[in-house]
Amino acid sequence: MALLYKSDPVRGARWKALFAQHAPDIEFRQWPDIGDPKEIRYLLAWQPPENIMDSLPSLEVLFATSAGVDQFDFDALPPELPVVRMLDPAIESGMIEYATFATLWLHRRMGDYVRQQREGQWQAHMLVPAAQRRIGVLGLGQLGSTIASHFAGYGFAVSGWARSSRQVQDVACYHGEAELDEFLSSSDILICVLPLTDATRGILNSDLFARLPEGAALINIGRGEHLVDHDLTQALDDGHLSAAVLDVLSEEPPADDHPFWQDERILLTPHVAAMTQPDSAFPVLLDNLRRHQRGEPMIGRVDPQRGY
Repeated sequence: MALLYKSDPVRGARWKALFAQHAPDIEFRQWPDIGDPKEIRYLLAWQPPENIMDSLPSLEVLFATSAGVDQFDFDALPPELPVVRMLDPAIESGMIEYATFATLWLHRRMGDYVRQQREGQWQAHMLVPAAQRRIGVLGLGQLGSTIASHFAGYGFAVSGWARSSRQVQDVACYHGEAELDEFLSSSDILICVLPLTDATRGILNSDLFARLPEGAALINIGRGEHLVDHDLTQALDDGHLSAAVLDVLSEEPPADDHPFWQDERILLTPHVAAMTQPDSAFPVLLDNLRRHQRGEPMIGRVDPQRGY
């Protein structure tokens, strides 16, 4: 029985060592050295190969190396093939760290101070108490709920929105289209952690920005395809939005002439909010492998219709 790994080769070496130490009964193979494809039962991949069942005729489970699976083309995957997303605790902690950094960057106007330093200006700006800064978390799944709770601990006024009803302690929760306007109007800093689906693609657009308070700021740590780039630039130019922190873009890296590169109102980072770490992810993956071998439900199985 073999597992094929198809992702970053450097981290692949660590995955191989972990399997050798803790699960020697599962042979670890690394793409493109797949050996006999009929022996491969499991695939751990960022992006599966084309014609997956022709390439791997004995495949039983596709494990994603990421928490999100929007990079998968589910129309090209057999409907009966289970897809399981990565539930690495390091992803959650990394996203919380990044969301904290980005929010405090905006809350304490660090972008202004960096610009002033370059221009040789020494000027203080009025400090807004955390209780007077309203943080809105767009998406209240496991990650969004944890981030929202985290910010409540700072004393921020925190709200969150999801498509269906949620309850998060110390967080004002909104749901559905009927409550979206009220949520947006109370979000001085909007943090997007939505999954990417047909319903959320392009959701960060001019219509949504217009419903935020004047001077609001955006953080996108969801997916790049959530954002309509031109609409963000327009909202910044109009003065309705003040700043943005973007860790994801629809095209990564962006073209050399993309306006975000030179826009001082935007802090751009290269998709680094969180990364799967083999040492913390391995126990979760191994538990799912053993669950599958015992015929038990796997944790993190994706609903192809919902996309998460």
